Amino acid sequence: MIKKIALAVTFVFSISLAADTKVEKLVLSGPMASVSHPLIHMIETGALDDVAKKVEFKLWKSPDELRAFTIRGGADFIAIPTNVGANLYNKGVDIKLLNVSVWGILGILTRDKTKKTLKDFVGCEIAMPFRADMPDIVFEEIVKAQGLDPKKDFKLRYLNSPIDAMQMLIMRRVDHALLAEPATSMALRKTGSFPLKLVAPQLYRSDMIEYEWGETFKVKTKIPESGMAVVGAIGKNDYIVKRFNEEYAKSLEWYKKNPKLAGKMVEKVIPMLSADAVADSISYVQIDNVSAKDSKKDLEFFFNILKQNNKKSIGGKLPDDNFYY
Repeated sequence: MIKKIALAVTFVFSISLAADTKVEKLVLSGPMASVSHPLIHMIETGALDDVAKKVEFKLWKSPDELRAFTIRGGADFIAIPTNVGANLYNKGVDIKLLNVSVWGILGILTRDKTKKTLKDFVGCEIAMPFRADMPDIVFEEIVKAQGLDPKKDFKLRYLNSPIDAMQMLIMRRVDHALLAEPATSMALRKTGSFPLKLVAPQLYRSDMIEYEWGETFKVKTKIPESGMAVVGAIGKNDYIVKRFNEEYAKSLEWYKKNPKLAGKMVEKVIPMLSADAVADSISYVQIDNVSAKDSKKDLEFFFNILKQNNKKSIGGKLPDDNFYY
């Protein structure tokens, strides 16, 4: 009898602890890319209503905005390129990586269907968003390992965002652009639609960058490119972090299995993306929800490659174990 009472008290106490973790507001943030889309589903379905009175999504449009959100406390959970997370952590920002969910999202969109590898683009001008951030750093590391000079052997035209690069391609101001989904699918949809298709170029997908990565470094054709991180004080609340991880995993699975519904959902929140393009893009992205700790081996291989050529890209050193939640 005493044992039953003790169990009942423990159960009630655990419920009260969970209830006490409910906060006024949680801010989820991310770019327009695929890694953020499950966050929108979480909000649409009220997945975190048990731990927060209000949950909202904030779009970051550039690496500078991303850094501002993390340093100034503008977000609690944020979708982030993994190297940026390591960089911020090494600079003393209170941030921990929760998972890696995107392992392949980059590719070159080109007007020349004969170009299949990065070496085929030697001497060509390539529109490149986000200088010194993804995808620029991945491109640089691959071509350097292939014995090429990214600055001398290619004409890189740096732009502020994937949308800018996409527009340059559509308007025939460049012939090639290194893009992340869903910008690639957006460009293909736009150039295939009336009346734009009357003046827009015919575009082709080249091999994905992750394939080149695998071939060059003799590893699997995947890169731990981006995932979710927790920022600031909320990271001390293990219950809320646990609930976030559970719901993100569920929403990511829903996103993968329901491309058309996902496209419509994303378009409502990020109008610059079309529902059809988002739906198209899902089959071209390597999506796999792996915890930060289970991704550590892949992450450290990636970080070591970056560190050899540009220590600043990860904040000068490999992050220690406390970076991996």
